[in-house]
Amino acid sequence: MILVTGATGKVGRHVAAQLVAAGTPVRALVRDPGTAVLPEGVEARRGDLTDPASLAAALEGGVDAVFLMWPLSGPGGAAEVVATLAAHARRIVYLSARGVPELPDDAEPPQDILGNHAALERLVRRSGATWTLLRPGGFAGNTLEWAPQVRAGGPVRTAYPQAARTLVHEADIATLAVRALLTDDLASAAPELTGPELLTQAEQIALIGEVLDRPLDVEKLSRPQAREDLLAAGLPPAYADAILDAHAAMETDPETVADGIEALLGRPPLTYRQWVADHADDFR
Repeated sequence: MILVTGATGKVGRHVAAQLVAAGTPVRALVRDPGTAVLPEGVEARRGDLTDPASLAAALEGGVDAVFLMWPLSGPGGAAEVVATLAAHARRIVYLSARGVPELPDDAEPPQDILGNHAALERLVRRSGATWTLLRPGGFAGNTLEWAPQVRAGGPVRTAYPQAARTLVHEADIATLAVRALLTDDLASAAPELTGPELLTQAEQIALIGEVLDRPLDVEKLSRPQAREDLLAAGLPPAYADAILDAHAAMETDPETVADGIEALLGRPPLTYRQWVADHADDFR
C-alpha cells in the first residue's frame, strides 16, 4: 500500500494514476474524501498535513511507502508529520526542488522556497526511513497561470519574457516517483529532473499558440505589476519576490537541462509541446 499526499494536485494525481496502472494499491490523503477528484481505483482517507494526529486513519492497516509533498509556505509542523509517517512506512519519497542548497548539519535553512525544501529534506533524511529526494526543475503546469489570458484571446502578460527554463512535464516527475516508491533504484538519492529543452517564456507562449492554432501576443509587465498579480494569487511576499528574482536571473543565466534524464526515466523526457497538447482544453 502506497500513501500519496497531494493526490489531487499537479504531480500527485499522476503518481496515484501511475501506481494504479502498475497494479499497486494506492491510498490518498485528502481533506474531504467526499469531494476529492481522484484517479479510479484510489482509496481516499481523510487527513491533513497541518494536523499530524489526523494521519492515523490514513496509515492504519499497513502502509509501505509514502509520496510526500509539503503544501505549506514554511516547515512548521513538518517534524511531527515526517516522524509519524516514518513510524509507519519504511520508505518516504519527498517532492523537493532543483537548486536546494546543500547545508551543513547545524546550519539554519534560509526562509524562502528552497530553504523550506532544505528543511524538509533534512527531516526526511534523518527520519530513519529509506528516502529519495526528487528535485525537479520548474513545473510545466505552472504555466496554467496564463490560461485565463489565453482563453480570452491574449495578450499573455509576463514580466520576464526572455526568462529561459527547462520545464518538466509532471507525468515525468511521477514516473520517477513511482520508480522510487516501488524499487530500491533511487534509495538515498536526490535526482534532478528537467524537461529536454530550454524555452523562454515568450517561446512557451508562442508554442501554446501553435498547439491551439492561433497566434498569441506577449505583453511585458512591470515588476511591480507582476508582483501584485502573484500576491493576488495568494503567494506570500517573500515567495513572490523570490520567483521574480529567479525569473529575472533566467533572462541572462538560463537554466540547464539536467544530466542523465533519459537514463532515469528509461525513455526520453516529455517535451513542453506534449504538455501543452495534454492540457489544450485548459487553454481553450
